[in-house]
Amino acid sequence: MYKLLLRPLFFLFDPEKIHHFTFSLIKFISKIPGIGPVLRSLYVIEDVRLERSLFGLTFKNPVGLAAGFDKNAVLYNELANFGFGFIEIGTVTPRGQAGNPKKRLFRLKDDKGIINRMGFNNEGLEAAILQLKRNKGKLIVGGNIGKNTNTKPEDYTKDYLECFNALHPYVDYFVLNVSCPNVGSHAKLNDKDYLEELIGAVQTANATFENAKPILLKIAPDLNDGQLDEIVDLVATTKLDGVIASNTSMDRSGLKASSELLENIGHGGLSGQPIKDKSTRVIAYLSSKSNKAFPIIGVGGIHSAKDALEKIDAGADLVQIYTGFIYEGPSLIKQINKALLKRQS
Repeated sequence: MYKLLLRPLFFLFDPEKIHHFTFSLIKFISKIPGIGPVLRSLYVIEDVRLERSLFGLTFKNPVGLAAGFDKNAVLYNELANFGFGFIEIGTVTPRGQAGNPKKRLFRLKDDKGIINRMGFNNEGLEAAILQLKRNKGKLIVGGNIGKNTNTKPEDYTKDYLECFNALHPYVDYFVLNVSCPNVGSHAKLNDKDYLEELIGAVQTANATFENAKPILLKIAPDLNDGQLDEIVDLVATTKLDGVIASNTSMDRSGLKASSELLENIGHGGLSGQPIKDKSTRVIAYLSSKSNKAFPIIGVGGIHSAKDALEKIDAGADLVQIYTGFIYEGPSLIKQINKALLKRQS
């Protein structure tokens, strides 16, 4: 029903406006008595064979929702009814910010892709915590954290620590988002020496809590082999809990979209099917080079169960969807989980 009726209708409208409309719609529908159980009966697969244990957490299934969809943690309880094994909220910054000027979200329909330059638009730390206090414990919630756009380089670590310390009681794991291309100057965030400093500072803060939380690093899909080698070394040196591969891409090669359309859109991070192979390559390289020394969450271009299995075969322990959720609808989660069970039968 989604691909035949809802998607064509939704795609008639501005992507950002329809995103907010969809949120309101899901929120409204979920308040109707009996709708939650109906959605769960349609989409949720409960099977112990789907469970995955990583960095001290047990995931009901390995299919998660990537950060960027529920930025302000307003819909994670309702989204749990679609069968996700975990949901990552954010990116959350210490202070709320409007993000980049609109229009900043674009569909590439022929490519099944999206270009965005949202710029970490979110309502800030306090608003996210207020929403996370509503957590009904249906599934694992991750916290994706970043810096405010106008923060000076010497204060980057302070921003991450502020988010980390405040969110610590409310999320199950953390993701340091250092690879988003849409937040102004972020050259320092790609410097290995600075990353060691940042990770060390966050890990020191983590040790002050009674229950330490897993910390992961989200990396770009455009890294070359030398840069990926640095990531492997970085994880080994800092004893980071894992890596999310990958964020959006700046590469525009091989797209069906016309050069005129791409020029009109301008800069931004590309997600969806066009980055599928690029993301899978990064996963495979990290897994092979490290001899599977750390967990990897695979994200980028998953639009089918086959795409998800490719990520897992490449070395991903868990997968996340975002653009695929928009293009394929909520049935995608069930399709992936069914394919995983079929493999084990």
